[in-house]
Amino acid sequence: MDTKVIDQYIDELMTKSTAEIPVWNIEKARTGEKSGWDYIDGCMVMALLEMYDTSKDEKFLKFSDYYEDYRVSDDGSIDGYDKDEWNIDNINGGKNLLTLYTITKKEKYKKALENLYDQVIRQPRTKEGNFWHKLIYPNQVWLDGLYMGQPFYMEYEVMFNNSKNIDDIYHQFFNVEKIMKDVTTGLYYHCYDSSKSMFWANPDTGLSKHFWLRSLGWFSMAMLDTLNKASDRGSENWNHLRDMFINLQDSMLRFQDKSGMWYQVPNFPDRVDAKGRKNYLETSGSAIFAYSLLKGVRTGILADARYKEAGLKAFNGICDTYLNTDSGRLSLGGICLVAGLGPEKNKRRDGTFEYYMDEPIVQDDAKGVGPFILAYNEVRLLK
Repeated sequence: MDTKVIDQYIDELMTKSTAEIPVWNIEKARTGEKSGWDYIDGCMVMALLEMYDTSKDEKFLKFSDYYEDYRVSDDGSIDGYDKDEWNIDNINGGKNLLTLYTITKKEKYKKALENLYDQVIRQPRTKEGNFWHKLIYPNQVWLDGLYMGQPFYMEYEVMFNNSKNIDDIYHQFFNVEKIMKDVTTGLYYHCYDSSKSMFWANPDTGLSKHFWLRSLGWFSMAMLDTLNKASDRGSENWNHLRDMFINLQDSMLRFQDKSGMWYQVPNFPDRVDAKGRKNYLETSGSAIFAYSLLKGVRTGILADARYKEAGLKAFNGICDTYLNTDSGRLSLGGICLVAGLGPEKNKRRDGTFEYYMDEPIVQDDAKGVGPFILAYNEVRLLK
């Protein structure tokens, strides 16, 4: 791994991006739309802010503040944010506003945070008490959504609400463990439909058909970040969530490929679908687990040296497999562009193995680049 080359890659991502057109949002680039307020950009800016936190290099803070300041008006309204979508993905960017408010004390960030928190406390819920993923996905819990909402919820509670509602946060994680965990593999299914009525859901369990690598990664980061933001470290609930996090890492290590990476559908490494498409090593989820393992060790949640070794192996595997130089420019490949279940009008997104093979594989999308930078930051700290 050449750190100078990766540092240059990160610099280019910032210098070639504007607040309206970031080079890392491949989904928006494909549709010709300008970037708005979405979890994709939130993930990327979070990675830059973590780089600032550990390096104190002002360029990371300056870019992040410029990027978020552009979207937030003085009254706290956020350009591109619509609370009435009840989209838990839209909460993800609030993590960056918490960080930036702490550093800059800009009052408009505090007002925007209050708007996002208002969505959190009024978000529709399943009968078990978990947040709906979106209004267009009623009664559904996605692993992705735990990452988008719960770390923000915890940090806001600790900073502004005297940790009043943290039992609710733990309860939502424990529901996922109870309902969505597969006892044989230790992995978690991508989605759960509490109504058990969706075309992709098992009519008896409400669960989707497969485990998806990036959703497992999101869930892993959800636990890790929530644990590190919590005010009650060492409590019974905190210890339970820590055990869930450790158990998921242990389960994932059983599926880690010799390259260090993981497969798009992690428990079927050699499977080929009816169209002849083979399961593939996927970058974003592998980077998330590299980060989870390395930061888990650094923050004292993972105690065994084997976790650090596995995290380094994963990061180096990504570099060896998908970090390429094209005409002198660094590029990160092997990134699944997007994956989800439904809605009803989109029968293609049915959660089958074939579906997960069918989604586009792209380069330099923030859903892979952001986690890669997070993992790289942990590797830098080790060195």
